[in-house]
Amino acid sequence: MRIVIADDEMLLRDGLELLLTEAGFTVVGKAANPDQLHRLVAELTPDVAIIDIRMPPTHTDEGIVAAQLIRDRHPGTGVLVLSHHLESRYAMRLLQHQTGGTAYLLKDRLSSVAVLADALQRITEGECVIDPTIVARLIARSRPGPLDALTAREREVLALMAEGRSNTGISHRLHLSPKTVEAHIGSLLLKLGVDGSPDDHRRVLAVLTFLRSTLN
Repeated sequence: MRIVIADDEMLLRDGLELLLTEAGFTVVGKAANPDQLHRLVAELTPDVAIIDIRMPPTHTDEGIVAAQLIRDRHPGTGVLVLSHHLESRYAMRLLQHQTGGTAYLLKDRLSSVAVLADALQRITEGECVIDPTIVARLIARSRPGPLDALTAREREVLALMAEGRSNTGISHRLHLSPKTVEAHIGSLLLKLGVDGSPDDHRRVLAVLTFLRSTLN
């Protein structure tokens, strides 16, 4: 898998390159700002671009903007956006704009090669991945709203959907049969008022409902 890294911190760029290389990935380019990133993606067509959420010039949401542009202009390149902090608004923007082939992870999870490798693989398979740590924190801080109608098990299923897990993955994780997982998903979609759309789109809408419930 060919990867481009974009971060204005040289140590993080180099450290991430070393981590990925040792894990068997190929880093084909590194960028310190969005302009360099877009040039590299256009020239090298990597499988995934790993992007810091805060880059020059304003150090606010440049990473999200860059990720959206890359998915629009280069649909064959997935994006993995990194953040130091829990920022559900940014995660929601990423999902609303482009659902498949995207991920939003916390930087403190990068020390785990297995977590990073799993996310990269799932991105290339067209999935959407939100860091499990982010999902857990969002659940803890969710406000009164649509999620109140869900059972504890349905919340567990929705959280795993937010992590990008397939029905099979949810089944294995919760030790439930595939039919039971399908039943829980059907029930939570109904309770959240998500219907009349293709299955993939319904799942994303459910996750967006989950993210909205966490916003202050």
